[in-house]
Amino acid sequence: MAFRWIIRDLGNNSGSLLQSVKSVTPPHLKRILIDSEPPVNCIISDGFMSFAIDVAREVGIPIIYFRTISACAFWTYYCTREMIDASELPIKGDKDMDRLIKTVPGMETFLRGRDLPNGLIFNTFEDLEGPILSQIRTYCPKVYTIGPLNAHLRARIPQNTTFSNSFWEVDRSCMEWLDKQPSRSVIYVSFGSIAVVSREQLLEFWFGLARSKQRFLWVIRPDSITGNVGENQIPEELVEATKERGYMVGWVPQEEILAHEALGAFLTHSGWNSTLESIIAGIPMICWPYFGDQQMNSRFVDEVWKLGLDMKDLCDTKIVEKMVNDLIVDRREEFMKSADRMANLARKSVNKGGFLVQQFGPSDK
Repeated sequence: MAFRWIIRDLGNNSGSLLQSVKSVTPPHLKRILIDSEPPVNCIISDGFMSFAIDVAREVGIPIIYFRTISACAFWTYYCTREMIDASELPIKGDKDMDRLIKTVPGMETFLRGRDLPNGLIFNTFEDLEGPILSQIRTYCPKVYTIGPLNAHLRARIPQNTTFSNSFWEVDRSCMEWLDKQPSRSVIYVSFGSIAVVSREQLLEFWFGLARSKQRFLWVIRPDSITGNVGENQIPEELVEATKERGYMVGWVPQEEILAHEALGAFLTHSGWNSTLESIIAGIPMICWPYFGDQQMNSRFVDEVWKLGLDMKDLCDTKIVEKMVNDLIVDRREEFMKSADRMANLARKSVNKGGFLVQQFGPSDK
């Protein structure tokens, strides 16, 4: 009986377990691979652990995915393109659910439409990603956009209620510092709960912020810098140049920070949660993606939504300085206009009946 309880508890918390693994593993895996004797010639990774491919590329070691789903499920998903090309997808209504899918080799006589996933839910909203959602609906008509979820949560809890789903203890001392800063004058810097930077990258960002002459609030997690970075390794002139205009902290209440009147821009890793939180707060972004979907998110922030600048694959003092000043000073009105427009659309999507009307049509009542 005790064994069953352990297994059930693990299943109920598998999401948290996976997130915990992803948050701490990459730097340790990288160190193990670099320091290994004899050298590692190949990595075999669980296909669900997507971070492993990024680490493998960093250190230049081939990687093979060990897919832990069944071979039949993998093969079905792998053949999705063929099903679409043969017009077997999308599934057209309930009466079509029992139609045979004949383009998956080895399953021609028994695979039905109802055996495939028939709907998708996205944490987004129509006014943000409408054109892409339209493309997805040509293959999967039942697509539901229910975001931004953080805004729905805020809209449905009592005012002044505080909560946190963070791995780190929140330090609220920065709020008092923010209260003393001029309106829209501070750039908030945070790379989320997983991304790490090297000492060299840290200094490029720091010098860039110093040379921009702008105020900044910078979240630096205890595990966010690779290697040992002591105070004696940071140039004294850099510390002096930013101590009056900068505030560094281990972790913050991010949504409160983004909603603060003093905030003018967000230097972010482009994680989807951070992106949506910035959008609904109406804060322009400088994007420095780390891995996964962040690469695409940052491109859309810059090129499609015009909500900020994509600094992908660059970490240079002069570029940091220029982009910070573009958002806070030189192109402030341009970006704030775009950010305000999208924030209003995001808030509209979570108003009473917002996404329900969007998805299912107006109520008959």
